[in-house]
Amino acid sequence: MKPQTVKIQLAREESHYSIEIGGDLLAECGKWARKSLGKGAAKIVIVSNPTVFKLYGKRAQESLVSAGFEVTTFLIKDGETHKNLRNAELALRHFAQSGLSRTDAVVALGGGVVGDLAGFAAAIYLRGISFLQIPTTLLSMIDLSVGGKTGVNSAFGKNLTGAFHQPSGVLIDTSVLKTLPVRELTAGFCEAIKQGAIGGEALLKQTGDFLADFPPAEIRRHTEDRQFRARISDLIAAQVAFKASIVAGDERESSDRKDARSRKILNFGHTLAHALEKVTRYKYFKHGEAVGYGILFAARLSNSLALADEKDVKLLNDVVHRAGSLPSLANIDANEVFEAFKFDKKYLSGSLQMILLKGVGKPVIMTTQDIPQVLVKTAIKDLLKR
Repeated sequence: MKPQTVKIQLAREESHYSIEIGGDLLAECGKWARKSLGKGAAKIVIVSNPTVFKLYGKRAQESLVSAGFEVTTFLIKDGETHKNLRNAELALRHFAQSGLSRTDAVVALGGGVVGDLAGFAAAIYLRGISFLQIPTTLLSMIDLSVGGKTGVNSAFGKNLTGAFHQPSGVLIDTSVLKTLPVRELTAGFCEAIKQGAIGGEALLKQTGDFLADFPPAEIRRHTEDRQFRARISDLIAAQVAFKASIVAGDERESSDRKDARSRKILNFGHTLAHALEKVTRYKYFKHGEAVGYGILFAARLSNSLALADEKDVKLLNDVVHRAGSLPSLANIDANEVFEAFKFDKKYLSGSLQMILLKGVGKPVIMTTQDIPQVLVKTAIKDLLKR
């Protein structure tokens, strides 16, 4: 089956790149990397984690070496707690010890934690060197692969230390989905549902129909089916194309934009998600699982403000339910979650900007100054009772 290509066209020509999507692409990643980077690149550092590298590292490394690259590796432990400045510094030290120059590159082989940290380190090493993304989780395929946001977590919030740094290319091998735990698949589909909620009925329906036919718990046995491969590639391509259309018009997420095509709308569901992650010290939720709850919260709050109809709330609840089980919210304190909102990166000029819905495909940006705080607290408490 021929790979699909989504071209990312941003305002700055040097930021253009392509995303290749298909099955069994990893074995050819060396040729793809050479095409993406050009003849001048000689050295590559693969940033990954032990689990992913054990599965796919040797195949990727051999392909890159066969394309003429000198390859070394830097591994970090998995989990949001390891996406920090300390590990970013260790990555930078490894880049220097490996002799990376301005014409060399970093390859991120892994999920969101690996991609964020590798991209951030590449952005600040020698004031910016090329990097390539080979995402290995569904969430990173549809989200991290587009837009160039990189960053690390700190005690004062998630991704508050970061940089915009576009990749030189993205390779999405859908075959790796067969090794993902069900929780990782659920997390990825929650992110896909988020994009469907703001992208429109067609994208949400495509996502919901896929989940109806291929529930996350059953995906592993379908990964060799031709129909599954075609439909997952189509879904990923549609998700990527939607996000690219938003990023193209607002690459750096302009702080003064509040229209429905602002890049900020991509944070739908993330206000509560980041708060849940923070109060549980980034150790309890997969990011996409927290986004799943964030979708339900934002939908209910939108309905409380008479923006979204009850049918929209029910639809989003139904589709999120198809994505799989989410971790229990027992023992999470509503007041702690509410206080954690203050550490969100969308907190501007003393007010938090929240992405809500006037309906599916109709996002609206509001500030907490415009929303009665009693409704916010009530929505949080109602969700935590689930």
